[in-house]
This record gives sequence, C-alpha cells and structure tokens, in this order.
Amino acid sequence: MGSGKVLLGVIAGAAAGALLGVLFAPDKGSVTRQKFSKKGEDYVNDLKKKFNDYVDGMADDVESVKEKGKEMVDKGKAKFEETKNAMKDGAASTYTSGQKY
Repeated sequence: MGSGKVLLGVIAGAAAGALLGVLFAPDKGSVTRQKFSKKGEDYVNDLKKKFNDYVDGMADDVESVKEKGKEMVDKGKAKFEETKNAMKDGAASTYTSGQKY
C-alpha cells in the first residue's frame, strides 16, 4: 500500500474519531455546531498542509530521478563516443598497416 493511502487513512480515521467525540459530547446544539466547524477547519488545514508536503516531496523525488537519468544518459553518450572513437582508431591502424581482409 502506498504511503499516500496510509496517510489518507490515518487522517480520515482521526477526523472520524474527533467528529464522533463531538457528536456524543453533552453540549447544546449551537456549541456542538461550533465545535464541528472548528474541528472541520482544523482538519482541512491540516490535510492541506500534509498534502502540500507530500506533493513537494514527490516533486523533489521526480527532480532527483530526472537528474540521475540525465547523468546516466550523459555517461552513456560519453561511453558510446569513446567506443566509437576507439573502433575508428583500431580500424585506421589496421588499414594503414597494410592488412587486407
């Protein structure tokens, strides 16, 4: 299971528990509505912050993978050029030494 799903499950469980606690508290209706409103705002803000942190972390991971991929491509190109040049040098030295195939 992905860490995003686990995070969402934990937040949803905490929100459900808090809401049930407010529902069963022995307060007047207006007080209960105020508590719901405040708790809802708190959870929305918390969820936004955690979601933004998660997205920022994913963006950092993507950027890191892109950089590593570019490094690998650059190394591969350099190795290809090195091999190509070595093959040219080998073919040129074989040709100039007078050997025929």
